[in-house]
Amino acid sequence: MPRQVDHEGRRRLIAEAVCRLADERGLEGVTLRDVAARADVSMGAVQRCFRTKEEMLVFALGHIGERIGERVRARLVGSPAQSAATALGHAATEVALLRDEHRAEARVWLAFVAQAAVSEVLAKTLRENYAALHDAFTRLISEASEAAADAEGGLALDPRLEARTLLALADGLTAHVLIGHLTPQAAGEVLHAHLARLWERSARPHR
Repeated sequence: MPRQVDHEGRRRLIAEAVCRLADERGLEGVTLRDVAARADVSMGAVQRCFRTKEEMLVFALGHIGERIGERVRARLVGSPAQSAATALGHAATEVALLRDEHRAEARVWLAFVAQAAVSEVLAKTLRENYAALHDAFTRLISEASEAAADAEGGLALDPRLEARTLLALADGLTAHVLIGHLTPQAAGEVLHAHLARLWERSARPHR
């Protein structure tokens, strides 16, 4: 009886190999042959999973986005008693990839961002990832600002605009840490100072 192959599991195995190679060499150093060797599968197995290198890269990018998204969701549901403001801080920190254990992931993510500037199919995948994060940030900011406005008589914020600003800040901090312009600690301070000012504005009495 022929052995059954876990097709989706193999695709994820190959995606992990792509990420390891991208971390070491950048995306220009990722070839089908090297991916097959790193994943310990045949070239034929890679080609049965992905028709082209671009298709393989798109899947790998989605794989990273899923991992980040899962951590964000875990932060949001980890403590049901936490406020929306606290949940937002946790989620933004995850998106910024500031922790040491996520440094390789941050390098790979930025390699994909750079490649997406000249690849519409990668850009489309990134836009979908960012749109999902933007929606999550918008919901949390809306909840937190409404709570602050009700409690302090302040002014509710524009959640979509503030979510867009926060997402851009978190994403930019990733690059600043990777090139050594900021330490992870300094980047975290920037992020939390921004959030503190956000809630201060929300709680400020409306004139």
